[in-house]
Amino acid sequence: MKEFYKLVDIMKKLRAPNGCPWDREQTIESLKPYLLEETYETLEAMDLGSEELKGELGDLLLNIIFQAQIKEEEGEFTIDDVAKKVSEKLIRRHPHIFSNVEVKGTKDVIRNWDEIKRKEKEHKGRKSILDGIPNIYPPLAKSYKLQTKASKVGFDWIDEGGAFKKLEEELVEMKEAYKKNDMKNMKEELGDVVFTLVNIARKLDIDIIDALMGTNRKFENRFRYIEENCDLKKSSLEEMNRLWEEAKNKN
Repeated sequence: MKEFYKLVDIMKKLRAPNGCPWDREQTIESLKPYLLEETYETLEAMDLGSEELKGELGDLLLNIIFQAQIKEEEGEFTIDDVAKKVSEKLIRRHPHIFSNVEVKGTKDVIRNWDEIKRKEKEHKGRKSILDGIPNIYPPLAKSYKLQTKASKVGFDWIDEGGAFKKLEEELVEMKEAYKKNDMKNMKEELGDVVFTLVNIARKLDIDIIDALMGTNRKFENRFRYIEENCDLKKSSLEEMNRLWEEAKNKN
């Protein structure tokens, strides 16, 4: 913890009256885009190795300490209060470790966690099981959260077969909207298709965001191969497709 509090002290000095002008100008609002940026960079670093991940986790931690320092200056809370709150939550939601509750496996742990969380939300005045999902969530992540919460009260397909059948239905409806050149309906049906794909991924226990990130990397690698082996301005689509298949076979 020595290095952690060293970082906390560094931030205090940067925010002090004789500290760094830029750091002193920052607010909770101005730090939002940096938090989002650091989060995405951390996600990418998770696939790049320990050294990269260590650096990005540090940047993410810095943003958290930065925000806590601002709130401490405003008399709201300190970084210790942040740690205390999450510690209390972990203890509260792990009664099988910190109390006398017995569990038989992971399913019991998750069931207890969800029940404790539900009671906490009731205490906060939340009525719907869908309450608490931030509107700012990325759409794919929010779709997954909505489906998962609904599933916990039995509103779900029995198995992935139902989700695949639903996908076929949604694709038919989208094609019908396309044939009618109904842009408004096409947009709605496309949303239904994507929502159903998230459902399929959830039923198959596949992280759809991770799967899409993998496809993005695959596309990027293959397209870069095309760039390296032809003049894009002069090459035909046929030539680029040939190089695409070549890159595909190399992998």
